[in-house]
Amino acid sequence: MASPQGLGSHPYFPTDAVIAGYAANETPLSTILVKFSLRVGAVMLSSVALSRQLNPRLRLADLLAVSWFSLNGYIHLFFESYFFLNAATLAGSQSLLAQLWKEYSLSDSRYLTSDTFVWTIEAISVVCWGPLSVATVFCIVTGKNMRYPLQLLLSMAHIYGVTLYYGTSTVDLVSKGIAHSRPEFLYFWVYYVGTNLPWAVIPAGFIFSSVRKICKALDVADRVNPATLSTDRNGLKKSE
Repeated sequence: MASPQGLGSHPYFPTDAVIAGYAANETPLSTILVKFSLRVGAVMLSSVALSRQLNPRLRLADLLAVSWFSLNGYIHLFFESYFFLNAATLAGSQSLLAQLWKEYSLSDSRYLTSDTFVWTIEAISVVCWGPLSVATVFCIVTGKNMRYPLQLLLSMAHIYGVTLYYGTSTVDLVSKGIAHSRPEFLYFWVYYVGTNLPWAVIPAGFIFSSVRKICKALDVADRVNPATLSTDRNGLKKSE
């Protein structure tokens, strides 16, 4: 049964946060994590296996990219869409994804307090970044060069999103003294930092490789067809 609202009725920070209809998880944490990890692993491994079958010429770097963007597609379209669609009733639900969100919320209670920022940023992820992740996987597997602009766009979006996510929480802590995460190592360093930081580090690598690939392609195009050059060596625009 859902616990009543009020101080001390939930384990989240800040302790006076109002979480309507909160009910503690009934499933052991180990079971929740194993079931979710199996789902994620199945998505990543099956996407790589199918990609190799469809295009045996894919390199290891391509397969790793397929795995990464397949993971993003699953998280955005299924895990985050669950929050997006069920935010109002999440606190009292006992579904697998709801319990996983409640466990994660020990590191950021904004997911259970109807915070407009996290709902909005997750909505953008579901509507925009999920479909684009799937499109990126398609372009990688089919050898389309559109993968590089898509990789660049998605990676910049992820870094921007993580920056806003950490930034808004930090501003609340510094300027208002409001901590959204419990202080224990597991919740702050593993959940809050550890599960989000990869979306700042890994995209940086994709940004670098995508920009380098695009610049090399443009350099080749300029050498093959000098008429495509829009500027001279001094950086001045050529006359038509």
